[in-house]
Amino acid sequence: MPDVDRALVEGLAAASGAATASGRRLVVLVDGRSGTGKTTLGTAVAAELGAVVVHLDDLYPGWDGLRAAADAVVTDVLGAPSGYRRWDWSASEPADWVPVDPSVPLVVEGCGALSRASAPLASLRVWLEADDVVRRDRAIGRDGELFAREWERWAAHERAFIAAEDPAALADVVVRT
Repeated sequence: MPDVDRALVEGLAAASGAATASGRRLVVLVDGRSGTGKTTLGTAVAAELGAVVVHLDDLYPGWDGLRAAADAVVTDVLGAPSGYRRWDWSASEPADWVPVDPSVPLVVEGCGALSRASAPLASLRVWLEADDVVRRDRAIGRDGELFAREWERWAAHERAFIAAEDPAALADVVVRT
């Protein structure tokens, strides 16, 4: 999803606003497998809403950390105090605590953002899909040889998460990119 569909972004922003009429914090969850365009769409929706965006790439504690990051969305990012422990990929260890102002709108993007535990806390839930070849080409084109070496390992975690949580079924909107 290299180019952002402005109509899609505006529609999602409008839908998320309508979903928050109850006065709760506006929270948009954008999930999908690697290479579906989560970061591009999540960043565009956050800009449209004036929201803070949290990228799960900053939370995964290494290549085997998808489930841990999904749990942290509920306990830390959407919990109190709102924030997350950033993962230092170069040192392969936890880094600083990043606070997230609980009074501002929030977009959380990444595989693992949308789970049975996080879905009720969101104003809008989005699932992205793309063909496997397209996803791999996008992801490797973006992240290079390091991700190419870890592609199958990460994909196994994605499959396990999807089998356990069925995020597409939890989504308000499913977008094919």
